[in-house]
Amino acid sequence: MKLYYSTGACSLSPHIVMREAGIPVELVPVNLGTGHYRGGEYKDVNPKGYVPAIELADGSILTEGVVIAQYLADQKPEKKLIPAAGTIERYRCMEWQVFLSTELHKAFSPLFSPDTPEATRETAKKNLHKRFTYLNEKLAKGPYLMGETFTVADAYLFTILNWPAKVNFDISAYANLGAFHERVKARPAVQEALKAEGLLK
Repeated sequence: MKLYYSTGACSLSPHIVMREAGIPVELVPVNLGTGHYRGGEYKDVNPKGYVPAIELADGSILTEGVVIAQYLADQKPEKKLIPAAGTIERYRCMEWQVFLSTELHKAFSPLFSPDTPEATRETAKKNLHKRFTYLNEKLAKGPYLMGETFTVADAYLFTILNWPAKVNFDISAYANLGAFHERVKARPAVQEALKAEGLLK
């Protein structure tokens, strides 16, 4: 299975899930600036132009990080990276995934663009602080978002928590988030993913 990724981008989340699940992964780096990968034009793989994307055994392409993570976790149900289909826990996990995608991930977009006006940046940070406050409170109740079990949602949150340092956004006041980040970073599969992307020596 091929994973089209960009170092440190949201594609790190399904990369972590693949390694947690024990799914062999062939990494295909994508230069989002040029739109190229080693095989040609990335838009020929994913017309949306962003990562992640995975190429399945039959050659078909699946996109959107939340969907990819769910697909990967379902390939190895014994790893319990996502609760069983039809259970309320499954919907709770997907609730986290949607929250992270819409309320946290996308809220970072203005901070990554050098053309964003300062007022817009401050508004984005204000909104992110609200979300981080909520998450910090939730993580006071257990080591992971779903309690004692590491899931796809934790891989996604960990990925997002790497971004504040890249945009000079201080979140050190959120002690539970900091502890969560270190806890997840210490997981062997996460270490493997970080090393493979050159994010950890």
